Amino acid sequence: METKLVIAMVGLPARGKSTMARKIARTLELDDVRVRIFNNGEVRRQLARENSSSPEFFSPRNEQGLELREKCARINLDLARAFLDEGGQVAILDASNVRPARRRLIEATFPGLPVFFIECMNADDEAMEANLERKASLKEFRHLTPDEALDSFSKRIAYYEGIYQPLGEERNRILVDTFAGCILQEHITDLVPYYDRLRDIITTRIVKNLYLVRHGETFFNLEDRIGGDSDLTAKGRAQAQALADYFANVPIPIIFTSKHKRTLQTAAPIAARQEHCSIIALPEFNEIHAGICDGMTYEEIRARMPEVATARNRNKYGYVYPGGEGYASMEARVHRGLRKVFYLNNYDDNIMIVGHRAVNRMILSDFVFRPKEEVPYIYMPQNRYYHLQIDPHKKHFALKPFANGLK
Repeated sequence: METKLVIAMVGLPARGKSTMARKIARTLELDDVRVRIFNNGEVRRQLARENSSSPEFFSPRNEQGLELREKCARINLDLARAFLDEGGQVAILDASNVRPARRRLIEATFPGLPVFFIECMNADDEAMEANLERKASLKEFRHLTPDEALDSFSKRIAYYEGIYQPLGEERNRILVDTFAGCILQEHITDLVPYYDRLRDIITTRIVKNLYLVRHGETFFNLEDRIGGDSDLTAKGRAQAQALADYFANVPIPIIFTSKHKRTLQTAAPIAARQEHCSIIALPEFNEIHAGICDGMTYEEIRARMPEVATARNRNKYGYVYPGGEGYASMEARVHRGLRKVFYLNNYDDNIMIVGHRAVNRMILSDFVFRPKEEVPYIYMPQNRYYHLQIDPHKKHFALKPFANGLK
């Protein structure tokens, strides 16, 4: 007899449920498991005669909206049951499922089969706010201004919060912090198929395509100065345009940058060539703050502060600039930035980060596991980019050129 499982996602909107569902499905597919996602929102958008993005559609007092949402849930339950009856192995029910009554209905629909509830939460306010802004840019809100869309989606969440009851009585349940990528609680009563694999998938970072790009040439680069907030040179703008041309036919919904002008100026033409692309500037990806050495050349540091140059040469990774940072001291913030990237990005989407030399070294080392003493020496040119692909079966990375003649 084939092993079958029903996975039911649980949680408020914008908590990473759909991203988690896709990550689980794609990984199980790599394991040759027959799996399918049943998303209630997709059914709702097909059945609704009018635009169902209005927050009032989700009001508990809206009987018509409630009836349609229940209809969508039952349609997907029937489809999931048919899928399993016809040879499917894992059915993933992607919906909020915030009420115990809905969860009891799910269990009753699949008698004799284990039902595994995955509740997704996020306690990070900054990441949550950024995710709300990203959700407000989705297709169903494009008839609204950005502020109207954000207000609409926030009101929808408020309605869900009014009826939300966390997991507590379900036989097989797990609570996941989708921002931190960790399991907070587990309660398993039955034999849950694929359980060890699912725990691995939930806590593992999976990357479809990550394009790690360094900003184009700046005036500070020409003068060998560190830090600052310099603009791109004419050559740097040409490099940015070459990147835009190179990635014009590669869908990139979000480009993550630092707050510095040189990354934003590099990202702007890339985003302009995309059909729908947002630029999200994260302070966590700002370049190393060089403290009292900010804006100086390396030659000036050697001449004026030989003790700084000597100490840094002894331990480039561990050294911290006076009044500033070093590789080791910025490690935590760069990793926090990466958590934001993966929380805000849909599993099926390509990711682009336009960063700085030192920050990009830290990011790359997180995926390829370079020893810390080697990190400050990772090659990070301005006419090439790193392409990374990571799944539970393999890791692949390559340094690729994008602009012939632009050194």
